[in-house]
Parts: sequence; C-alpha cells; structure tokens
Amino acid sequence: MSLTHHHVRAARLFRSELAVPGAQPKLFEKAARSAADAVYLDLEDAVAPDDKVTARANVVDALNGIDWGDKTVEVRVNGLDTPFMFRDVIEIVGRCPRLDLLIVPKIGVAADLYAVEVLMSQVEMETGRTNPAGLVALVESALGIANVEAIAQAGSRLEGLTFGSGDFAASTRMRTTSIGGVSGDYGVLADRDPDADTAGARPFFWGDPWQAVHSRLVVASRAYGLRPVDGPFADFKDGAGLLASARRAASLGFEGKMCIHPAQIGPVNEVFSPRPEEVTTARRILEAMQAAASTGRGAVALDGRMLDIVSIRQAEQLLARADAIARRDPAAL
Repeated sequence: MSLTHHHVRAARLFRSELAVPGAQPKLFEKAARSAADAVYLDLEDAVAPDDKVTARANVVDALNGIDWGDKTVEVRVNGLDTPFMFRDVIEIVGRCPRLDLLIVPKIGVAADLYAVEVLMSQVEMETGRTNPAGLVALVESALGIANVEAIAQAGSRLEGLTFGSGDFAASTRMRTTSIGGVSGDYGVLADRDPDADTAGARPFFWGDPWQAVHSRLVVASRAYGLRPVDGPFADFKDGAGLLASARRAASLGFEGKMCIHPAQIGPVNEVFSPRPEEVTTARRILEAMQAAASTGRGAVALDGRMLDIVSIRQAEQLLARADAIARRDPAAL
C-alpha cells in the first residue's frame, strides 16, 4: 500500500438517487417517502428556462417544509454558463439548512468547482450557516472526462463524481440517442472461417460503449476518496435494460445509480446491495482469518481458495455496506 492514501471524504448510503424536477412540487412528498437513499431536486435540465425562478422557490419551500427523514437531500443547480447558477447557490445554500449536497452539472475543469465552492463559502459566512454543504461533480462531457483526475482532487467539499451519459454522448458525437443504453453498432464480428464451405452467419458480439469512461471515473473517484455514481437509464419501461445497466456499473465499482422514475428504485437498490450469500461468505472469511491469525498464519484456505489480508479488506467493506443498509432498512437484507 502506498504511503499516499486518500480516505473516504463522506460515507453515505447511495444505492439509488431519485431525480425530481423542481417545477413539479406535487412529486416532492412522494420522493421523501420513497425507498431511495438520496433524492435530488433538479433545477437544471428538467426545468424549462421560463420556470427556473418558480422551480427554485419550490425547492426552497420543499427543503424547509418537508420531512426528508434520513435521506441524503441534494439540489442540482444550473450550470456555470447560465444566468441562474449564482442565484441558485445563494438561495439554496443560504436558506436551506436541510441541504446535504449541491450537484454541479457539466463540470469540465477543476476550476469550475473552485468557483462554486468560493460562492458557497461566502454565502455560509454571510448567513452564519454552521453545517457546510458538500458538492457532487456531474461529469458529462469530453472535457470533464479528460480532466477527471484533476476534478477528483478539487476542493474540500467534493464528495462524489456522477457520470452523465446523455450529455457525454452529445459532446463526443456518439451515434446514439439512448441515455445510458447501448448501441447495436458497437461490437466485434467473429473471424471469418476460411475452411467453411459456405459463408454462414458470423457471430456479432455487442460491446459496452461506456466501459472506458466508466472505468476512468470510478478509478479517479476511488483514488481520491470520492463516491462514484452512475447516471440514469432513461427507458424506465425497460426493466431488463435497467438491471443490465445497473449490474455493469456495480461490477465496475460504482456506489449507486441515478433513477428518473420511482419504479427504478427497487431494482437499483437490490443490485447495489450485497446479496445474502455474499454477506454469509464475508462473515465466514473474517472468521477463518481470525482463526488463522490465532495460530500465527497469515493466509488460510476456504472453500478451495486461498485467503489473505486482501480478502479481509474486501469482506470488511462488504459487511460495512450491509450493516449500513440494515440500519436504514432492517428488512432489506
């Protein structure tokens, strides 16, 4: 292990993150009662320009008037290149003690976060706010991915990086109109068989067009103690597609996933929760390693495979996550 180690900046349960348009206050109470670990009230893309001011007022009222329980509550403000962002920050940070995090969209360089953090600090000093709000960087452009390692090291408020596939696809001119989905054109064709009597059908294997950027964002997040969260899967009627998307993200190390519809919360929570058999195995690993340590051994075999200190770390991480879920929802595991 390197002597340089960045500890997790803020530990939060973040399997599912439900998006709620700020212009639709009728949805706020339902979001507060949902099973989502986090809720973000959106002032950006989900709100038309003529509705921005009204949506901001709706969000201020909701943060101060609704019981959000133990959820993480966030607000996605407008981008730095708009005339709305500075007033979003002033009103939301200055008037809403319940706010946990600001999501800043379309982050391209580390200086973008610095600008927001300075404004937040000024507002907190002026209003006497004693619980500083954190930041999440929404990385959703070619520029943002090109600078993601620098962004991950920016400021003291940053808690996580979230990937936005829709805007990223637009910025790189990917040939897709699907947000979070895959493309039938992205894949490889099996080699031609020169000995075959007929041409036959050569198998085509689909690939994951998001794998490279997903991996880069996860590595940058984990290297600097941040929480990586995947963006939404837009086709909320495609349950199988959602599960596949969530499982790919979870396998790469994402902490959770944005949800654009309440129906997505349950499946996403399940994917990003340890399975019961995984929890059982993790507990057996710790028991086996403790038994080995009592006899002076640093490694031990369990179920036909060798375990060592790395196995302990993996088991401890899984059990810590399972315990956090059990504290929030005892029936979940």
